[in-house]
Amino acid sequence: MESNIIERLFESFTELEGAITKARNTLKSRESIPEGVVRRLESYDTILAKQRSLAVALCESIAKKNWDDVNRHVTLINGLSAMIRDDAKAILEALSTASDSPTDAETSNFC
Repeated sequence: MESNIIERLFESFTELEGAITKARNTLKSRESIPEGVVRRLESYDTILAKQRSLAVALCESIAKKNWDDVNRHVTLINGLSAMIRDDAKAILEALSTASDSPTDAETSNFC
């Protein structure tokens, strides 16, 4: 059962990577995107790499039955996912209301 959960975790990273790529491509098709939004999107790649690293450490902790470390790694991975989700949501909201205030997406700093 543990391996199934770990497999799904790594699959979710792949799905997230695909979503980041799609978002990047969608933004490229727009006429003007604030530089801050581009930088924030690039930061997702760094966060995703950190999550993968933490997941490898999580596997090692599971193998060692070090449940405190397992809990810590799960909490960190989930926290990083929440950062991406919340920041992406803020970017989308800001871009959807860009006609009122085009710099909202650039000035909101979640990540």
